[in-house]
Amino acid sequence: MKKTCSAIFLFLFISALMAQELPTEINAYKFKVLKKMDATDVKNQYKSSTCWVFSTNSFFESELLRMGKGQHDLSEMFVVRAGYLDRADNYLRRQGAAAFSQGAENHDVINLIRKYGMTPQSVYSGFPAGQDKPVHGEMEAVLKAIVDALHKLPDGKLSPQWRKAYAGALDGYMGAPPETFTVAGKQHTPLSYFNSLGLNLDDYVALTSYTHHPYYKPFVLEVSDNWSNGMFYNVPLDEFCQIAENAVNKGYTVAWATDVSEKTFSAKEGLALMPAKAWDDMSQAERDSLWKAPAKEKIVSAEERQAAFDELTTTDDHGMHIVGMVSDQAGTKYYTVKNSWGTVKKEMNGYLYVSQPYFRFKTMSIMVHKDAIPAAIRQKIEVKR
Repeated sequence: MKKTCSAIFLFLFISALMAQELPTEINAYKFKVLKKMDATDVKNQYKSSTCWVFSTNSFFESELLRMGKGQHDLSEMFVVRAGYLDRADNYLRRQGAAAFSQGAENHDVINLIRKYGMTPQSVYSGFPAGQDKPVHGEMEAVLKAIVDALHKLPDGKLSPQWRKAYAGALDGYMGAPPETFTVAGKQHTPLSYFNSLGLNLDDYVALTSYTHHPYYKPFVLEVSDNWSNGMFYNVPLDEFCQIAENAVNKGYTVAWATDVSEKTFSAKEGLALMPAKAWDDMSQAERDSLWKAPAKEKIVSAEERQAAFDELTTTDDHGMHIVGMVSDQAGTKYYTVKNSWGTVKKEMNGYLYVSQPYFRFKTMSIMVHKDAIPAAIRQKIEVKR
């Protein structure tokens, strides 16, 4: 029995590593692998806006691999369900003047697993019978209708039963998670299971870079998905980019929140670029050529980055997971990014290469292990080692 389990584990571990074997050529692009960290298999968020938990769970799964704790498949939907419970409380306490949607931030995963714990995917999928991927449009509409009706009650008073009724509707779509379960012969609650993993949630730091708040201080990032008003450390743009590259060079992965609305972000092509010439100023031939061979890219300033945020041309669209770095024949570096859209471009296996100029311009925020932050910067933001 032990030999069988060991063989299965080895097979799964090797399968996860094989899934990261990405092409070193895309058309005339020629890539050299600079850094590559272990990651679990690519998943598919499908018809749900739950990238925030897919990317963060993937990040934590890589952390467990980095720490020598083996491969784990953590349940995304357990965290999503917990998020809807807290989101309803927040929405009603603010009498409807708060975001209530499927989106959230990396820190929400941390807050929710502190409170509710975690389960393996094998214990709680959060899918109705006959479904193997999340479809959340109808569920969100029903849950939103419930909380809207509650905060508009004629007498303005909530009964003690509202949470039970709301949770019943939520569990009608996702199912109720078990209170206890067994993993590797040990009985756990969701909290004891998470504690058994050995992750210290205080080790993780969220950062961003904008000029409308002081540097080296935390602030509440003003995006709708930040429904819980989480704080992000604000650092100058060059240092922000330095943190990400330093993390990867030291063998740490990065949870990445970004804008993917640019025409130069293409999961279909497996590339995200920031060309020197604006998309709207390009001919069709110039646009097509972007995906065929490296071209000069634009290095934006902090002021340009801020202007895009203020004009709402940079928005908080998507969360992904940076697991390595490559360079092309022109010397441009790219982050190897694990997505959660299943396999879009077959040879990319659910990954894409994101140029550092694109990262510099379009990143909303990152989350890293505190030891991935260069010591001089960590001292400025007063993050303790």
